[in-house]
Amino acid sequence: MKQQSQEAAYNIPLKYRKMENLHIVFWLFKDVAWCMVWKPLGMVMIIPTLAISMIIAWRTRQYMSELCHNLAITIWISANSYWMISEFLEFDTIPIPGGLTMKHLALIPFTLGLLILGFYYGYWKPRHQNELETL
Repeated sequence: MKQQSQEAAYNIPLKYRKMENLHIVFWLFKDVAWCMVWKPLGMVMIIPTLAISMIIAWRTRQYMSELCHNLAITIWISANSYWMISEFLEFDTIPIPGGLTMKHLALIPFTLGLLILGFYYGYWKPRHQNELETL
């Protein structure tokens, strides 16, 4: 007789998984375009990449672990896209105070993403250990 696990499972509906997989395709096209300096393709690919990441975050909002991670991904894509645009439009090397350049402004959203994950792992998760989560 097989013993069934009492552990709850988090199942992703197939239509959501397909969207997540398509999101990866768009993200890779954006980054390949950045690497190859294909400016029009890179700029256009920001739209579907960012839009799908926002949809994924919205659809997973019932689980704090998923919401925080998916928000961090959305913010990461935003920071990454700003960095790409700064290089494409050649304002990345303009100096700003503190010995930094305009591309370093991408550190603001990157840091925000880390703060969201810090909130989840350092504050929320320890206080909600008995709640159903994916991580």
